[in-house]
Amino acid sequence: MLSRSELADLNVFLAIARRGSFRAAAIDLSLTTSALSHTMRKLEDRLEVRLLNRTSRSVSLTAAGRELAEALSHGLDTIAEGLNALEAHRGDPVGSLRINAPRDAARLLIAPMVVDFVRRYPQIHLDLIVDDRPIDIVAEGFDAGIRYAGSVPRDMVAVPLTPPLRWIVVGSPEYLGRHTPPRHPDDLYKHMCIQMRVGDNSTYPWELGDGPSMARVDVPGVMRVNETEATIVAAMRGVGLAYCLEIRVREELARGQLLQVMPDWSSMGDPFCMYYPSRRRSPPGLTQLVDMVRRQNGIYD
Repeated sequence: MLSRSELADLNVFLAIARRGSFRAAAIDLSLTTSALSHTMRKLEDRLEVRLLNRTSRSVSLTAAGRELAEALSHGLDTIAEGLNALEAHRGDPVGSLRINAPRDAARLLIAPMVVDFVRRYPQIHLDLIVDDRPIDIVAEGFDAGIRYAGSVPRDMVAVPLTPPLRWIVVGSPEYLGRHTPPRHPDDLYKHMCIQMRVGDNSTYPWELGDGPSMARVDVPGVMRVNETEATIVAAMRGVGLAYCLEIRVREELARGQLLQVMPDWSSMGDPFCMYYPSRRRSPPGLTQLVDMVRRQNGIYD
């Protein structure tokens, strides 16, 4: 029977094998790269087999290492599933939960329930980093992130936090009083629009309508913005038309500060998802946070 220390060493080896990097595996395991290197030397000495080929630039598996990694994957994944199943039987979660989220997700999903969350789970330290850049959450040490479903990396688990989200075009009463409101996507070429700059610094085309009739329009722009708040402020001040999530401007629409145009060309887009690595135990508090956000947005299953 394996001892606890031997099982821990094998888990270190498997983390390095899966990530192909001592640095990334160290972040996953909350250890230092030197500790992982020491563990691997001990493991290879004990087994009397080289498992990794490593240089200053890369790490790869030997033939023996590939065989061992494949065999371990099944067993350790089964163990992890069993440990995760215990979550429902534990008391209140304890620890730190580090989440990366874009500004809109932080405002729409986290802010409305954060008071209830911290009161209900006072032993969880929630570390929320708001950043619209597309990042590698594992490499940068996050437990989980929030993105639109279509942009979640394929090797991650993705849990929808919202239903599909509606995108609309809006303008201020002042702007629409000076310009004939557009009725068709082609009409936008005659208007001043506030373009969207996305995380990779490209300009995002406005997606109008659904299904085969969807039009993707590279709108002309008087300015380009990478943040929703600035876009909405500019639209309310009459700079031009803006393309945004309907739920993000619900209050501005209700107060009459913005008006929707081309309602027949609104578009349903991806939901927000919480995503995290597929082969690791759920961090403390993540399940509870996901459940609270989902219930807040009408998802109960």
